[in-house]
Amino acid sequence: MMETTNAPAVSVIVPLFNEEENMSILQSELKLALGGIDHEIIFVDDGSIDRTVERIVAAPNIRVIRFEKNTGQSAAIYAGLHAALGATAVLIDGDLQNDPADIPRLRIANFVRSRFTKDYVRDTGCTIKAMRHECVSALVPFKGMHRFVPALIRGAGYRLVEIPVNHRPRRFGQSKYGLGNRAFRATIDMFGVRWLLSRRLNYKVLDR
Repeated sequence: MMETTNAPAVSVIVPLFNEEENMSILQSELKLALGGIDHEIIFVDDGSIDRTVERIVAAPNIRVIRFEKNTGQSAAIYAGLHAALGATAVLIDGDLQNDPADIPRLRIANFVRSRFTKDYVRDTGCTIKAMRHECVSALVPFKGMHRFVPALIRGAGYRLVEIPVNHRPRRFGQSKYGLGNRAFRATIDMFGVRWLLSRRLNYKVLDR
């Protein structure tokens, strides 16, 4: 159950893995974008081996979750979402490719192979997205979950809205997530997600 005492309007969840060079710029952009919005920022450090955590500037509305070892983007996102207290949860990458300036006007921007999973969302690569807090219960924890957030949310009966966002080139280093044979893994995951959605329980309780 979501806490209501001192709960912010918006929780921003940022998965991090070896992003020390980005932290100063990222926090400055988040502060500017979220000015005037009651918010918290949850940085989820996915076992970084550099100075990512040391570069996070502490503040009353900033929380840090640290994993013992690198577990993957899906785990970081899932942990952050379940720690969030805000009525709206926003996901954004820590590599500066997502633009924090999109957050105030963001309703939801998601991705997956929409025709296959039947979630009807066009964008197939963007991480930035927003959801109402109750949507978190629709997510199932598995490796690769972050690719199918829209499909899982839609499958639970929620409506998706997609808007244009500003995708920027990476400034420092190279991608920390998604290396390896992700095309093969994503294909296998698609079959699993489609099966899961076809087996989802769907019922309504009558009012007495």
